[in-house]
Amino acid sequence: MHKITYFILIFASALILLTGCGNNNQTGPVEVKWDRDACTRCRMMLSDRNFSAQVHVFPEGKRSKVYKFDDMGCAVLWLEEQPYKNDPKTEIWVNDYKTKEWIDARKSWFVKGEISPMGYGLGAVKEKTEGALNFEQAVKYIEEVEKKLNIHGGNLEH
Repeated sequence: MHKITYFILIFASALILLTGCGNNNQTGPVEVKWDRDACTRCRMMLSDRNFSAQVHVFPEGKRSKVYKFDDMGCAVLWLEEQPYKNDPKTEIWVNDYKTKEWIDARKSWFVKGEISPMGYGLGAVKEKTEGALNFEQAVKYIEEVEKKLNIHGGNLEH
């Protein structure tokens, strides 16, 4: 009886260890702790569920990692400086500013003129609407806004 208990304990411990150390490479957005998670770029708390973004990266041989942002503009500008910016596995998720659901930024459309947390003024939607920008156009627009207004000054730590 003692040997069986010992075997069960070793087996259960090994199972817990393997489960806890597994390579967490699930895709998609993760849960946000609203008003507690901070933007990776500007450190503002994520509180506006209409304009948040996530960048999910999958470094070779490592666990995936999700970076959270209060505004699509912060995500785009931050990603430009990262080594995995052109990696096809890198995912970018944004909140649909009308439904608040997470949608794939690369397949989304962006409406100008919205009031977003960092002032980039883009609201993401799933379906194309008149005058909306596709992802590539939205990236260029964000870069133009950053150059014109230099919203963050130069005081952000990267």
